Amino acid sequence: MTRYSCAECGYESIKWLGRCPGCGNWNTFTLSKETPPSKFKHRVFKTKAKPQVISEIKIEEEERLGSGMGEFDRVLGGGLVPGSVVLIGGDPGIGKSTLLLQASNNLSNQYGLILYTSGEESLAQIKLRAQRIGIDSPQLHILATTSIEETRRYIEELKPRSVVVDSIQAVYKSDLPFTPGSIVQLKESCAELLYLAKSMDIPIFLIGHVTKGGVLAGPKVLEHMVDTVLYFEGEKEHAYRILRAVKNRFGSTNEVGIFEMKENGLAEVANPSRILLEERIEASGSCITATLEGTRPLLVEIQALVSPSNFALPQRRTTGLDYNRASLLLAVLEKRAGLRLGDKDVFLNVAGGLRVYEPAVDLSLILAVASSLKNKAIDPNLVALGEVGLSGEVRSISQVPLRIREAEKLGFKRCLIPKGNLKDLNKKEKIQTIGVGKIQEALPLALR
Repeated sequence: MTRYSCAECGYESIKWLGRCPGCGNWNTFTLSKETPPSKFKHRVFKTKAKPQVISEIKIEEEERLGSGMGEFDRVLGGGLVPGSVVLIGGDPGIGKSTLLLQASNNLSNQYGLILYTSGEESLAQIKLRAQRIGIDSPQLHILATTSIEETRRYIEELKPRSVVVDSIQAVYKSDLPFTPGSIVQLKESCAELLYLAKSMDIPIFLIGHVTKGGVLAGPKVLEHMVDTVLYFEGEKEHAYRILRAVKNRFGSTNEVGIFEMKENGLAEVANPSRILLEERIEASGSCITATLEGTRPLLVEIQALVSPSNFALPQRRTTGLDYNRASLLLAVLEKRAGLRLGDKDVFLNVAGGLRVYEPAVDLSLILAVASSLKNKAIDPNLVALGEVGLSGEVRSISQVPLRIREAEKLGFKRCLIPKGNLKDLNKKEKIQTIGVGKIQEALPLALR
């Protein structure tokens, strides 16, 4: 008997379906034959653990391995935990392999033998990348294979301190009659590597592909099986990359790491706000705001260009901002502030190639559009914070003192914040804070 399985969520059906009832995605069903139960024998973890009263459980601080990359360790929660399995995904060409090759090189220099396995590149291709970014550790071993059995054999033989598998979609178990990347192969291969990590107490990195929707390819159970899930994000045309955790059993998911892609590999960015603003010029259509990436505040420049339209339907373009949110704010600006935008093309951009989807940048977006429309520059020492509602009200946001301190560090003098956030300030701030309740109040304060 044959079955059809969804490549995204694993939903099974006895007939082909155009749309998956489980996840709602289209054209994801693939044909798979049923396999006898004997083919799915899992290894079992042997343990002598007994139930304990929660108040009597002792907490031991786990040993962590430092990767030599502070931003990477920050996202992991302080370093690698032995026996953990980390899944990292991102767009093709974003730098996943480069990041883990650099981390493997640092780990091998500190702790000993590291095994890097690749099922997508040959040894020569990996060597060329290693030469380009200056990696030549005698303790870093490279294996080009797609076989889980071969990978397991070398792990058990070499006993490395850490392992990288690039990628989980490329490896397969030879005793399963399914192609690499199929749902069964992904689950079984991940289970095999999970057993090796826990039984040998070594951390294992898995590189994963992503779909065109930006989520990790394969069944969602893959993310449940591993200990940590990381996403490596950024625009390939820009130099900056953000590493964020969406799941972490050994740390917080509120931390992010920021890197810059250079000719010799990825470099950590210690002060991203200063770098993002260093090429800023004083001109109309530019407003500075403070956004949060995890627990880290970042000052970014929101740019707007408003020009007369030559078409019956004016253009609306956004880069790094949510298009629907931007369209909503343009409607609010036209209705509540009386600025005519119906016959204007509007182009919005976040300088530096970052993606900002936080509502706290609403006020700065509106001020940038008004500045470009009126061709009046905003005070270069001004930072604007606040969410904007449909009535034009400026609503409260979180972590305002943290954002203001970041603005103070870079020498900004004034800050527009929601009136509701004035009570959150401790009055130790040197920067002048001005509370606004409506966008009509903010416009004359910002435009000179």
